[in-house]
Amino acid sequence: MEKPKSLNSPGATVFIKWMSRANARIYKLSKGKLGGKIQNSPVALLTTTGRKTGQKRVTPLLYVRDGGRIVFPASNGGRDTHPLWYLNLKANPKVTVQVRDEVFSLTAREATSEERTKYLAELAAGYPALNDYQTWTERKIPIVVCEP
Repeated sequence: MEKPKSLNSPGATVFIKWMSRANARIYKLSKGKLGGKIQNSPVALLTTTGRKTGQKRVTPLLYVRDGGRIVFPASNGGRDTHPLWYLNLKANPKVTVQVRDEVFSLTAREATSEERTKYLAELAAGYPALNDYQTWTERKIPIVVCEP
């Protein structure tokens, strides 16, 4: 897929922000029955603590599970900057993750190189556009592992 021309524009940022907020609200109200899937990939709600404000920030993200671990790509849709939720958890790795009607208190960390390879393949199997995202940006898309 070709990189969208307006991918890194301020308008795209605003659009993504509001769509994410709407998805998170619908997900919470329906306990994941609505807004709980994108293509063939499940969606969870990641709650981080804002690194500047200290306020809770909720972001819907595609994920894979590996036992008690929940794994997210910090793709930001292939944009040139890391997503704000990723910067927040780098400052404070204590997070909560809602998967449908279950909520888990976890600690986030960046995947090792070996884990990144494994999890990126699993994530892209359910959401193939993730492979395109990496070609759209020069940054290495981080993979985040949240575990008990």
